[in-house]
Amino acid sequence: MAAALRSIQLIQLPRGVIDALAAGDLDGANRQAPLELTEHFSRDRQPLWRIRSAQLQEHPGDAVWITRAVYDPELRRAVGLAGFHGPPDDAGMVEVGYSVDPAYRRQGYARAALEALLAVAAQEPSIRVVRATISPDNEASRRLVEQYGFVANGEQWDDEDGLEIIYEVDAGEEAGSGG
Repeated sequence: MAAALRSIQLIQLPRGVIDALAAGDLDGANRQAPLELTEHFSRDRQPLWRIRSAQLQEHPGDAVWITRAVYDPELRRAVGLAGFHGPPDDAGMVEVGYSVDPAYRRQGYARAALEALLAVAAQEPSIRVVRATISPDNEASRRLVEQYGFVANGEQWDDEDGLEIIYEVDAGEEAGSGG
């Protein structure tokens, strides 16, 4: 049985926070952040923040789409990160990404983050397809997206993450159907 859906908020991180995380400066990021960020935001995540920092330098408008903090208002702390890789492409596709701090895994946060992202996609007319790319050995994440109607339709090699299975679902059909 799935964990009860957590009440979360996706908190946009200011550009300076993303730049500090890209530089490996968690303390500097926390001085600018609207909430306290844990080691999960820095440890093994620096390549992600470098990508997002460079992306914002080239396309500042992407800030409203990209990685955010997953905040649990009951615990009053960040428990992970989630967002889109960027705005919808010319075909109307967005890719989701999420990661939960190991201390908070298996408690429904990934599900809540995915549902929040799918709800955004369902409300945005320019989005037609939602994609998730997942390592073949990440069984929990694969099972999660499959519960929301995502279907595997190929593989790709990612220079950072290695082999990934490509999952996609039509936007608007998946929100609220997991479970």
